[in-house]
Amino acid sequence: MAGGPSHPGMFSVSRLLADGLISSDWADVFRGSDTLLSRIAAFLTGELESGLGYQPPFSDIFRAFQAPLADVRVLILGQDPYPTPSLPVGLAFSVAAGARPLPASLRNIFRELHDDLGVDVAEDGDLTGWQDQGVLLLNRVLTVRPGQPGSHRGQGWEQLTELAIRALADRRDRPLVAILWGRDAVGVAPLLTGVPIISSPHPSPLSAYRGFFGSKPFSRANALLASQGSPPIDWAATSPAR
Repeated sequence: MAGGPSHPGMFSVSRLLADGLISSDWADVFRGSDTLLSRIAAFLTGELESGLGYQPPFSDIFRAFQAPLADVRVLILGQDPYPTPSLPVGLAFSVAAGARPLPASLRNIFRELHDDLGVDVAEDGDLTGWQDQGVLLLNRVLTVRPGQPGSHRGQGWEQLTELAIRALADRRDRPLVAILWGRDAVGVAPLLTGVPIISSPHPSPLSAYRGFFGSKPFSRANALLASQGSPPIDWAATSPAR
């Protein structure tokens, strides 16, 4: 059920931290955002009460912020979660292990990964293995109405994710590369002063042929990490280590 039974009437930074939904250093970034979070929570409650619902489930909305801020080496920024019911899992572009069929955007990402680095096209769409290596898989907007892409824009998520992006850019002592896919993502480039940026159209079927294919984001990101003294991402390791 969209939203799930765990949806609270309101939520706060301290509650998200206590429930293990965000890491302590991300909680520091969002400290002072309780009014914004309450506004978002009220909107999501309204979506549930009206029968429209939202996704991903509440327990997964902040999943991108469960891995520590301190560990982030690559930011992959998208637009909003998949609108197809049951697909979003709180990590941009990722789906649950075993989900079928894979979304077209994710299939295009795997195609570009193969063309870029020769990696065999994955059959599973779980990208937790990237997160485990310091890749922040973040959408600009963290929820969506099932079946209606872009439906939760302008409800406050952009302000929250801006805080996250600024916090990443403000770290001067840690490596970082930003991969921005799509117009919504590319629009945050001014927030990333001093951060190497790889930008292209979104990998969706509507835009992938306009410059996403052939953009080589994976090899370019590894080269930029190397220039900062950081080891490469093993992009073939999409699934978490067992």
